[in-house]
Amino acid sequence: MVSIMNEALQLEVGQKVLEVGSGSGWHAATIAEIVAPSDAPRSGWGHVYTVEIVRELADFARQNIMKAGYGDRVTIIHADGSLGYPEKAPYDRILVTAAAPDIPKPLIEQLKPRGILLIPVGGSYLFQSLIKVTKEVGGKLKKENLGGVAFVPLTGRYGQKF
Repeated sequence: MVSIMNEALQLEVGQKVLEVGSGSGWHAATIAEIVAPSDAPRSGWGHVYTVEIVRELADFARQNIMKAGYGDRVTIIHADGSLGYPEKAPYDRILVTAAAPDIPKPLIEQLKPRGILLIPVGGSYLFQSLIKVTKEVGGKLKKENLGGVAFVPLTGRYGQKF
């Protein structure tokens, strides 16, 4: 799923990426390898900001990112990722690694024109669709269903209601 999502994001060197749901930090590290490859000049590096609502997971991801040597390319934030991370917006790419009932408005607002947002949308533990959203220059959204997926529920303000 990580490689499918990375391919759908059309990642490039120099991009600023927001990930909602840090987990272990693995996905953020794979993105960092693409947007900030270690063999490219640092001046051209992009950056990955990853937001995790569960403090223990944020701490775990931070430890893994530091141990793996990605601390200069990945920043882990403990916060409600359904709100995005406006402090570093706008983003070239946004990915969400948990299923939302709908696409959170703050994420659309924090996406640059020509940016891509990738998010599983659907019920908690039920059928979900991986939706690719491209924001056009005028703000119009183009949505594409990339197929059925199964993710844990997104929590937070724009997450699943239990």
